[in-house]
Amino acid sequence: MTTLDAKLDRLLGAKTGKALESALGLVTVGDLLRHYPRRYAERGELTAIAGLELGEHATVLAKVERVTKRSMKSRRGTIVEARITDGHRSLTCTFFNQAWRERELVPGKRGMFAGKVTAFRDQLQLAHPEYHLFDSDATDVGAAAEEFAGALLPVYPSAQGLPSWSIARCVSQVLDVWDGTDDPLPAELRDRLGMTSLEDALRKIHRPQNFGEVAAAQERLKWDEALAIQLTLAQRRSAAQSHPAPVCRSRDDGVRAAFDERMPFELTAGQREIGEQIAADLGTEHPMNRLVQGEVGSGKTVVALRAMLQVVDAGRQAAMLAPTEVLAAQHARSLREMLGDLAMAGELGAAESATRVTLLTGSLTAAQRREAMLQAASGEAGIVVGTHALIQDKVSFADLGLVVVDEQHRFGVEQRDALRARAGEETAPHVLVMTATPIPRTVAMTAYGDLETSALRELPQGRSPISSSVVPVSEKPAWLDRAWARIHEEVAAGHQVYVVCPRIGDDEESSGKGGKSSKKSTVDDGDGEEPPPEDGGAQRRPPVAVVDVAEQLAAGPLSDLRLGVLHGRLAPDDKDAVMRSFAAGELDVLVATTVIEVGVNVPNATVMVIMDADRFGVSQLHQLRGRVGRGSAPGLCLLVTEAMGGTTTRERLDAVASTTDGFELARLDLELRREGDILGAAQSGRKSGLKMLSLLRDEEVIAQAREEADRFVAADPELREHSGLARMVSEVVDEQRAEYLEKS
Repeated sequence: MTTLDAKLDRLLGAKTGKALESALGLVTVGDLLRHYPRRYAERGELTAIAGLELGEHATVLAKVERVTKRSMKSRRGTIVEARITDGHRSLTCTFFNQAWRERELVPGKRGMFAGKVTAFRDQLQLAHPEYHLFDSDATDVGAAAEEFAGALLPVYPSAQGLPSWSIARCVSQVLDVWDGTDDPLPAELRDRLGMTSLEDALRKIHRPQNFGEVAAAQERLKWDEALAIQLTLAQRRSAAQSHPAPVCRSRDDGVRAAFDERMPFELTAGQREIGEQIAADLGTEHPMNRLVQGEVGSGKTVVALRAMLQVVDAGRQAAMLAPTEVLAAQHARSLREMLGDLAMAGELGAAESATRVTLLTGSLTAAQRREAMLQAASGEAGIVVGTHALIQDKVSFADLGLVVVDEQHRFGVEQRDALRARAGEETAPHVLVMTATPIPRTVAMTAYGDLETSALRELPQGRSPISSSVVPVSEKPAWLDRAWARIHEEVAAGHQVYVVCPRIGDDEESSGKGGKSSKKSTVDDGDGEEPPPEDGGAQRRPPVAVVDVAEQLAAGPLSDLRLGVLHGRLAPDDKDAVMRSFAAGELDVLVATTVIEVGVNVPNATVMVIMDADRFGVSQLHQLRGRVGRGSAPGLCLLVTEAMGGTTTRERLDAVASTTDGFELARLDLELRREGDILGAAQSGRKSGLKMLSLLRDEEVIAQAREEADRFVAADPELREHSGLARMVSEVVDEQRAEYLEKS
């Protein structure tokens, strides 16, 4: 019997099974049937070439426009170049020493072409692509190939050596022998919602006769993904409420009141409102689970500090988790500075109601670590700040009342749960999650479905505007020289600058000077210049590195300025020393990785140059540029890229440059990138857990699934009476995610 768990190598042969597993991670029948078509081509339709991305493996349905064959000048052999078109834009398919291709690729023929997108002389090309030509005329491509039965031609996400049409053949073979599956959704729910069966949906998503069948199949498959996630979150909400939280009522005579009295600035209306919500939450035995989102610089840290002080006033402890050691150290330092003698418990000159702020990270010396762990375990430290080292089993707290997770986009739900468990088996601490990456409502409802959400939308007084510009070095190389000149102007005006790179750099091949590839062309000069060699030539170079760029700038355009280097491989004391020097104005330019992405506050920094900006996500670019314009002078962010105009990569960078509205960018980010595994072991880098559901477009499905999930879990928390639904949940939270958490 062929079930969803059947192994593909037994059905399709060892060679094909191995190819599917190594290229796409597909092992079982269920894996293959849930490898859904990316899109569908109608008979006679061609694929839009505009927008193809360098480095991606693309499948293009196109028409052969012309074919040329010529001899290579630099070595013996021939080159066949086939120009294919979608009717609006063209690209070149290049073949080396395969003269017979000229006879196959007849102008006017249509077919599917698959390969890695590269560029030569700013022209898109596919080097040695695989292709599948149709024998029929231009109006009947769908019927031309028997393996693509039906009116629509499915186009699958593919990989090198495994083009879309090969995947289609595998799917067809499997569907012919598949015995179907039990439906996990109760019949009552399917009837009420008018849903097709799971088996019918899986068959028609791959073999639709029309777009109506595609829509019905997609609706059902989206629903399954939404319900599985919402059931998981509903169970988490139920479990979180099963243990009482420590009651931490607000006091008028404690350390928080003392802090409020000496606060040198006035809270914004948003800070006051959210502070009152949090204070009320902390005063009950129901565990608070609240997400506070706000723009960079909106004052989330002060909100968190006041919450932690309320917990300390109740005789309990607060833990603050940061994603990097640089940010953890910055938080510990800024908390101590804001509190002054209120953070000096046990020291000479401490205030009467003082507490202690302790830093605990993985790179402390053995003696420092023992001391920090002792202060946490004994209760001497009222506030413990650290990295993920805080979620290790050997770290214990005397009475943990509140967990604050900063920059939630760096952590998964499961990691948050692990830290929450540090309070012990009988109680659950309150949890406050903060992020400077604004979150669309659908994401908050899904990825943060176990949290109440609050938003800080106003910025404190004193923040200056930030302007952003794209520097397209491939098209306008002189603009990069202008960027370095602008740095000199800012430094001359008494300001400071960040230069951010995506990589640290080590013994790898240099990634090139100033953002340009250092690889030399292997082709001849002149009008008869050859295309790249057989390896595809213009492969995407490694991202530029901090150590390389710092060396090149120090020897070149910024040789007369004071440069510093900051990255994750530096020893903690060295990192701290560099940041202190930069903050003190002893350095003009800081060349760094994204360790400065969050938490770093140097008001005198006015310019940020982001090298290879296309290697960063939208939210990360928004976070990075939030490091400038934090003082009285306006900020400038320059996004350096080699991405060509007209690609989605450039569209993404242009959009970042066009607005500083984080909430608008969050929606854009969701539109342009894979939505990922929103349950958050997410940070493991494994492929997305969402294959059909769109968090941006399927808000109604998500909301409806949440209502149904709450209804099921309220009546049957463990889903013992709904084995199909329990199976759906187990597929969402699988062993791989648990293993990843343990390794973290």
